[in-house]
Amino acid sequence: MTHVNEAQVRDLVSQVVQRLQADGSLPRPAGTSGAAGVVQATAKAQENLFGEVECAVRATRQAQAEWAKAGLEDRHRVVAAIRAVGHRHAEALSKRAVEETGLGRFDDKLEKLRLVLDKTPGPEDLDSRRRVWSGDHGLVLIELAPYGVIGAITPTTNPADTVFNNAISFVSAGNGAIFNAHPTAREVSNWAARLINQAIIEAGGPAHLITAVATPTIETANQLMTARGVDLLVVTGGPHVVKAALQSRKKVIAGGPGNPPVVVDETADLERAARAIYKGASFDNNVICTLEKECVVVAAVADKLKDELKRCGAYEVPPHLHDKLFAHIFSQDHGPGKEAVVNKQCVGKNASEILAAIGVTVDPERCRLAIVEVNRNHPLLWTEQLMPVFPITRVRDVDEAIDLAIELEGGRGHTACMHSRNIDALSKMARLINTAIFVKNGPSLAGLGAGSDAPTAWTIAGPTGEGCTSARHFTKERRCVLTDAFRIV
Repeated sequence: MTHVNEAQVRDLVSQVVQRLQADGSLPRPAGTSGAAGVVQATAKAQENLFGEVECAVRATRQAQAEWAKAGLEDRHRVVAAIRAVGHRHAEALSKRAVEETGLGRFDDKLEKLRLVLDKTPGPEDLDSRRRVWSGDHGLVLIELAPYGVIGAITPTTNPADTVFNNAISFVSAGNGAIFNAHPTAREVSNWAARLINQAIIEAGGPAHLITAVATPTIETANQLMTARGVDLLVVTGGPHVVKAALQSRKKVIAGGPGNPPVVVDETADLERAARAIYKGASFDNNVICTLEKECVVVAAVADKLKDELKRCGAYEVPPHLHDKLFAHIFSQDHGPGKEAVVNKQCVGKNASEILAAIGVTVDPERCRLAIVEVNRNHPLLWTEQLMPVFPITRVRDVDEAIDLAIELEGGRGHTACMHSRNIDALSKMARLINTAIFVKNGPSLAGLGAGSDAPTAWTIAGPTGEGCTSARHFTKERRCVLTDAFRIV
């Protein structure tokens, strides 16, 4: 047996710590130094993962009570630290997301995580809602107060992105939060939560302001939704989890599924439209709920649009392979004009993998999207497919296109796009489809701030009506009235 003395143990620990510190995963907390300080910071970061929802709620409530006393300068400093730690680990988080979930593309996940870190509004977002009135009878001040503790349910499609986006918004508004990740994205989501907790501690904030359920399940999600110490639920996911949250009797902000249509009329710049559609519909293999899911095109320009899409790199599935394709991507077909059940093994996969299953070989780097022309009642149009298989249908004119797009969107209030030079048509569709995001003559990603001046949001609250959420949505208005005083003019 080899004997190791105390000095050797200390040296070994120091070497391990230095290696971990070198890659930025274990930053040294303020007020500590050396290996002991790093170990202390690591322990605190790890402690923000809880085996029981009740323990997470208790710890987060205590941290939020402390955080509520902090000033705006503290919030800005902490949010800056969260952004910085996200950028340091962006590549590793994006790689882990692909490896763990099996969904999407590394380069796109990296792009969207950086978008979240750069363009999620911080505490400055609250300024637009603060208001003051003064008159003959005194002064009225509207301020924004935090809800307290937020229970957040996050998806497998955008795991680290949603955690960072929500955390920046929640903390900016003065809240604490407990994350219950989708079980298939547990590791990467909880890693993001640990990094955020570390950043908060490093910036002088309280430990446990952001916590997470160590082993998230449907049961822990239900426990979080009904926990007495949770003041607000923020749910980003499919229809079942949204429905469960809405039945919790708590205040809910819910980002549900979408089926975003894109309309192309005869006045559109078809080359530009094709580039936008190709980028949006293929981005991260179409797993983001805001991306173009189907195209309704005026018949006069349908063939030209398809030619332009193929010029971008899309592969058009020939009619004789349609049945084989649909048998592969659907596990259940409920008939014309109805949503089908998607084969989960195809969700988020590269177009080349899906096409290979039906005997088609394409260059995986060149071809990121498969297109297929179908009739207006085909299930692929009516289903949020979450894969780079993009249905196109042709109609007589722009009015019919808008009407069909509204039906396909299904009242979800999520996202829609249109390519047109006809101002009247653009205005008509924007008004009638009434979605949280409506993008004109650009890719759907512009609605999230990619290539546009819009701020980004990863919880698009269609079911509950808030739309693109930011810090101000996670606050409550408080009115302070001073009577017959402070009118200084």
